[in-house]
Amino acid sequence: MISRIHRLAPLAMAALLLSACAGEAPPPQHAAVPVTVVTLAAAPVTLTRELPGRTTPFAVAEVRPQVSGIVRQRLFTEGGEVKQGQQLYQIDDASYRADHNSARAALARAQATVVTARLKAKRSAELVKVDAISKQDNDNAQAEVRQAEADVRAAQAVVDGAGVTLGYARITSPISGRIGKSTVTQGALVTAGQPAALATVQQLDPIYVDLTQSSSELLALRKGLASGELGSTEGLPVKILLEDGSEYSHEGKLAFSEVTVDPSTGSFALRVVVPNPDDVLLPGMYVRAVVGNGQRHDAVLVPQQGIARDPKGNTSAMLVGKDGKVEVRPVQVSRTVGDQWLVDGGLTAGDRVIVEGLQKIQPGTPVQATEAGAATAQPAKGQAPAAATKPAAVAAGR
Repeated sequence: MISRIHRLAPLAMAALLLSACAGEAPPPQHAAVPVTVVTLAAAPVTLTRELPGRTTPFAVAEVRPQVSGIVRQRLFTEGGEVKQGQQLYQIDDASYRADHNSARAALARAQATVVTARLKAKRSAELVKVDAISKQDNDNAQAEVRQAEADVRAAQAVVDGAGVTLGYARITSPISGRIGKSTVTQGALVTAGQPAALATVQQLDPIYVDLTQSSSELLALRKGLASGELGSTEGLPVKILLEDGSEYSHEGKLAFSEVTVDPSTGSFALRVVVPNPDDVLLPGMYVRAVVGNGQRHDAVLVPQQGIARDPKGNTSAMLVGKDGKVEVRPVQVSRTVGDQWLVDGGLTAGDRVIVEGLQKIQPGTPVQATEAGAATAQPAKGQAPAAATKPAAVAAGR
């Protein structure tokens, strides 16, 4: 028994020594967690704003008769295209044509009287030289010429007036565009200056888009321009978004902005001119316009997946610090630009924001950062390649 105790004693001492050494060893180091980062860069960014609006015709002409009469013909197709000066209606012009002919006859009579008066004045001028007639008679003959010439001018004015009235019986389109339905048919009686239009012609190429914008946004834009924080976007094209969300194929141009703010809504009107060669935009359509609100010269954009928001609405981002560990930083963002946030504060160019691997880290965790879009190892034979991530230049808004 004693010999057995002697044999076990060295084993017990060795076990005690090993346990003591194990208690004094340093704790194991945590391995760095692989994450994907985007290095932020400053770049000029045009700030835009989507504004609601409706389309209105570039020009509208309501066709009304300027003389009274019976409609003899309708000379257009409802809903079709008409040209400026194209005849639309023909009113029965028999009475107006007779008046015009009568005026022309009166003009011819006045012109004949002028010829007679001139011959008489010429003879009178010769006779007065030899005292064959009195000077008074010669003066009367010369005055009759001038009176006859005045009668010709008056008769010509009557002919012109009758011709204008006769021409009004031929109703033409004042503008080029698309014409709507006719409110009268052949045989209808129309009167000069009637309140109801015979038809309406609308010019749709180009077409207007009327927008509304908050006056507070206008004040903020003007302050930004005055301080130099924003650059002017005057002359930039305006993108039009259709009702289904698709982008219209032609870009518009800002025509003018209203100088009066609507007191009931606190907004003012903007008008955009948009080409419409295919008549895709029709009057009264609801659209949205992407209008430039200024250009920020050194803007910093951060991918949306790199920004977290807590229940109180505060935003923050996880970055890779200089020591290679994760740090959390409060961030101020104002609006989205594509799939990125526009940074107002908290981040600067050169910061490395973590965009992938966020679920595996916490503040203070050492990480192994890989730039988004960096080349990855080639896949093994037979293995499908992994999907490429967005390049850092794209993520930074460049």
